[in-house]
Amino acid sequence: MNQSIRDAEQFVKENLGQDSTGHDWYHSDRVRKIAVHIAKKEQLGDSFIIELAALLHDIPDDKLHDNEETGLALLDSWFRRNNLADCQVKEIKQIIDSISYSKGQTDLPSIEAKIVQDADRIDALGAIGIARTFAYGGKKGQLLYDPAISVRDSMNKEEYRNGTSTSIHHFHEKLLKLSDMLHTDTAVAIAKERQQYMEEFLQQFNKEWDVLL
Repeated sequence: MNQSIRDAEQFVKENLGQDSTGHDWYHSDRVRKIAVHIAKKEQLGDSFIIELAALLHDIPDDKLHDNEETGLALLDSWFRRNNLADCQVKEIKQIIDSISYSKGQTDLPSIEAKIVQDADRIDALGAIGIARTFAYGGKKGQLLYDPAISVRDSMNKEEYRNGTSTSIHHFHEKLLKLSDMLHTDTAVAIAKERQQYMEEFLQQFNKEWDVLL
């Protein structure tokens, strides 16, 4: 294994290993594995760039730090420790900066960015996606559900992050939309089963919420 990959693994474990919002080391590792799988199946992209970007993609995420500058400085500290070509650093940082859902960027800069974004979005679906949703909502003090709150159809980043919502609303405001926003055929195929599982979960949740015995 490339030394930079090993260093990135350790760096993510050190900085996100104790995260309890669903953005921990295991999330990054799953995104890496999914992204590498997509790249191999599609026979597209630079596998080294894809693997590093997938591993490091949550390091600068502003919702995991006091501010965006702190996260970016942390990512830069890793690049200073590793001897990557300037063009590789630029490409990895560009991928990380472009794939976030909250930024709403649809014109991604490369196939590598599309593959990493697909992998990140797949990990927000299915049983893992359900578990991560409630982990994040609980950590942020969000209500489980309140039917009096309306589902938001469109939001800017501030509204998305800080507006009134619940964990169940998050499925309708984001998660159920992800399958239609994927770029690769491989990702679409993986997402199909996970999407169905989430929809079945919500049907059961609604049944139990309404005490339909």
